[in-house]
Amino acid sequence: MKERLVPGSLRLRFLLAISVWVALGIGAIWFSAVGIFTAHVEKSYHEELEVHVRELARLAVLDGRGAIRLSRPLSDPRYEEPLSGFYWQITVDGRKPLRSRSMTKGTLDERIAHSSKILHTLDNGPTGPTITYGLVEKDPSGRMIHYVIATDQSELDRLIDGFTGHLTLWLAGLGSLLLATGLAIIGFGLHPLDRLARAIARLRQGEAEKLEGDYPAEIAPLVGDLNAYIRQNANMIARARVQAGNLAHSLRTPLTIITDEAERLAGNPECSQAAQVLLEQCSAMEQQIAYQLARARSSSGQPHAARPTRVPDVAEPILRAMKRLHPTKSFAMNAAECNRLTIPVDAVDYAELLSILLDNAGKWARHEVRLVFDNDEDGAVVARISDDGPGIEPENMDKAFALGSRFDTSKPGAGLGLAIAHEIAEAIGVGLYLENAVTGLVATIVYRPTDRPESS
Repeated sequence: MKERLVPGSLRLRFLLAISVWVALGIGAIWFSAVGIFTAHVEKSYHEELEVHVRELARLAVLDGRGAIRLSRPLSDPRYEEPLSGFYWQITVDGRKPLRSRSMTKGTLDERIAHSSKILHTLDNGPTGPTITYGLVEKDPSGRMIHYVIATDQSELDRLIDGFTGHLTLWLAGLGSLLLATGLAIIGFGLHPLDRLARAIARLRQGEAEKLEGDYPAEIAPLVGDLNAYIRQNANMIARARVQAGNLAHSLRTPLTIITDEAERLAGNPECSQAAQVLLEQCSAMEQQIAYQLARARSSSGQPHAARPTRVPDVAEPILRAMKRLHPTKSFAMNAAECNRLTIPVDAVDYAELLSILLDNAGKWARHEVRLVFDNDEDGAVVARISDDGPGIEPENMDKAFALGSRFDTSKPGAGLGLAIAHEIAEAIGVGLYLENAVTGLVATIVYRPTDRPESS
């Protein structure tokens, strides 16, 4: 079964929870790592500049004319490359500043060096913002010597940005892997529920009589309870049908006796009026008994039964019975489009539904009744029963399924057939529709599959 991240599903809830947890964890790692690395790099740079400014002060010497020079270049060769981003400057009061070869333009602010302690600040340098360190010392004559050394801030930013970029890519990959792992865990953890859903679908489709398979301890009791309920429900349906048959015999025999007595009394002028009332009430009781027994014989309101019905096999014995019941009418069937197709509808209920509609068509047909089974593109199984009778007046179509509706009293019947057929159709979960055609009335039974089991 394909995994669906639909609103309200457990998969979506778990995925959202995992996504939030991964996002918080990855975000915390990112901020922590960037902060630690930045602090480490800045500390390294500051320590390096402190060393260089001390080295610069140690290498500075005064010649005989009082001019300052270096006894040798600084140990870091970057101070010798033009505009490398690493600069130094020495300023003696009253003398022209001495600058590193790297500083081919611009100048450094000597005011940073105003104390014998090493001080640092951010300042503007020859190639942009710089991290600047400086200190001041006195020469033997008492003049102040200002030592200033600087490194471009961009050098520090470049290292931090490079680390941040690589860290972001790595953590993004880690986050994607964690989400994929989370999806795999969700799929593995919820797989028993998928199997349960498929088992329920098989049950509803009539391909199984109980929920099959082994399940984890957490849901095994639920599966056991559902199977017990299914068995209990099937037993109740069986008992209901038996009781319905018993009730028919126990009620109809006394009702027949009462009807016979009422007909006998109707011949007596003194009590003919009372007898007519009894006959009317007996007829009403007969209608209600037939209607309620038909409902009781259906699948007790269950939309799908466990045992499937194979069409058109279920219709063949009914057609043979109709030919004997209506010998002057022709009954034909066409099921080439859905031969041996099964639908998850109780065979007894479906057969009774077909029997009622075929019998009704046989009563009204002039010559021919046709039963056609078809299978639509969306999987719906359609049974159309058509006759060449007069049909139903358009104004009476809405009342066709009403209990006791009879539009022609010359025909035998109590007006129960279509009402019972409508009840059975609702009970077994199929659609029942009536429409007038050119040749007569067409009754259509439509089974439309829902919640079909999907393949894994």
